[in-house]
Amino acid sequence: MLSCFSVDTPDALPIHSVAVDGLTAWLDAQPARLSTWVKDMGFDAKAGAWCGLPGIQGGLEGVVVGLGETPDLWTTGNLAHALPPGDYRLETAPPDDASFYLGWALGAYRFNRYRDAQREAARLVLPENESVDRAERVAEAVWMARDLINTPAEDMGPGDVAAAAADLAARFDASCNVVEGDALLDANYPAVHAVGRASSRPPRLIDLTWGRAGAPAVTLVGKGVCFDTGGLNLKNAAGMLRMKKDMGGAAAVLAVASMVMGEGLDLRLRVLIPAVDNAVDGNAYRPMDVVKTRKGTAIEIGDTDAEGRVILADALTAAAEEAPDLIIDMATLTGAARVALGPDLPALFANDETLSDDAVSLSHEVDDGMWPIPIWGEYRQKMASSIADTNTIADWPFADHIQAALFLESFVGTEVPWLHIDTLCWSLSDRPGRPKGGDTQGSRAVFELLCRRYGGAG
Repeated sequence: MLSCFSVDTPDALPIHSVAVDGLTAWLDAQPARLSTWVKDMGFDAKAGAWCGLPGIQGGLEGVVVGLGETPDLWTTGNLAHALPPGDYRLETAPPDDASFYLGWALGAYRFNRYRDAQREAARLVLPENESVDRAERVAEAVWMARDLINTPAEDMGPGDVAAAAADLAARFDASCNVVEGDALLDANYPAVHAVGRASSRPPRLIDLTWGRAGAPAVTLVGKGVCFDTGGLNLKNAAGMLRMKKDMGGAAAVLAVASMVMGEGLDLRLRVLIPAVDNAVDGNAYRPMDVVKTRKGTAIEIGDTDAEGRVILADALTAAAEEAPDLIIDMATLTGAARVALGPDLPALFANDETLSDDAVSLSHEVDDGMWPIPIWGEYRQKMASSIADTNTIADWPFADHIQAALFLESFVGTEVPWLHIDTLCWSLSDRPGRPKGGDTQGSRAVFELLCRRYGGAG
């Protein structure tokens, strides 16, 4: 159980949740002393507002919280750290109580690996309810992934990502195989090896599998660049500042895997994570090098700072070899996607329009929005190489997010439905339910898509 939840106790204070249009009726139903107090305190039931209800003997006898006019997941995402520490139970529930519990938990998260918590989060009593159970599992997966992303690169290298995947596999009786270092060449992951070979921490290909044989096969691929210096095309200080988060795609797919396995969806799940440091050393791969990939395609390195697509090429090829029902990759891939859509809205690419429409629609249902971007084939010619099958980047400065998707598409092919999610995996500022730091933008949307396709929706 997450630290922001508790079991019922006699001392748990009641929480009354009230929407703006229900405030008058709720006040009329309260004792005069409470309704007068709430009015005098200026409580207006706006989203995130709260008011303590004083007891006759002093102290709190409960709280009333505002749901606003159109409640969503983030409506009460501030409460766990806004309310005084202690135990609370939801006395007057909103129409979607599962969202209340999930929003509470997502807002309660804090990264405390290196220092003690500044204050304890208020704890919310968990009822026995299937939808609330799912909300807790989802929150637990998000907390795990946020911890991975927030951990500095010194303590979150390729081996640490592999250990996190192995721990998750052990928890759900899945298998986890790791190919490390020069063994990547023998296993035919040459592009992963090329990017990661310059680091003192050997690169890895992590391969987790779970679920019954014969079930619909879904493969998740996550970019696991544990720190990105830019390689020999070295980033400046500002560009390198948050590059511990460049393994956010790996963390995001591990979060989805945790949700899927916890839910027990009837599918055959595979998770592939190429985990590397993009480092600088005498044996670092260079601009204009030509690297052979697992697929046999020769790629010319246009920029060593476009390393994510290089390692994903091998992983996506391995994913497509099994011809699963669905491939989804998640990656902190391009600045162009952030320029196009900002930091909070992942860019979604797909080779199947119906799949794209479903994913986008469901992402907004669960307040984990994504937005579709076309894979515009005419831009492919901009990535031509005079000495290899393709360059990794285009010969102009535009639409790098589209060209990255075009590059990746060539390693997936057209036979398997595929989603590519270009995501930041980082909250730039504190907001209800989304503390500043690592986040799993797109993971809950992917989970909902899998639930709808393979059972367990809602």
